[in-house]
Amino acid sequence: MENKLKVKGTYEFKIIGVDGEVRDSWKVENLVVNGGLAYLTGNAITGMSYIGVGTSSTAVAGTQTALVAEITDTGLARASGTVSQEETTVANDTFKITKTWTATGSKTIEEVGVFSAASGGTMLSRALTTSKAIADGESLQGTYSLVLSNA
Repeated sequence: MENKLKVKGTYEFKIIGVDGEVRDSWKVENLVVNGGLAYLTGNAITGMSYIGVGTSSTAVAGTQTALVAEITDTGLARASGTVSQEETTVANDTFKITKTWTATGSKTIEEVGVFSAASGGTMLSRALTTSKAIADGESLQGTYSLVLSNA
């Protein structure tokens, strides 16, 4: 499932006459400017910094609020990553989290998600990885990038 995120805002106005009746109304779409994109990714950094992996290949759905079978043991439990802002098209339009785990057992990873807390919290995104086996002693490095675009 691919999500083509684009940030767009809409202003809505009404002019209400002295008689209480709507005299005019209109809507205008706007461009979220580069500084606004940087602000949004900057706020994501303060709220979404945890990456978790799991063992379920259940299809991704927009209504999901958690990984289906999150790993909580073998050194692969959800953890806070290193967060940053980077430039993809304009300054600071990309939010990035990087995390490295060291496995203390064997698992097959099928899913990954980004969260606002070490447990529970809000899930920002979920993806399927296809079956990826990791053995005891191996490291898993994951990087999540969220690019906001006004194009």
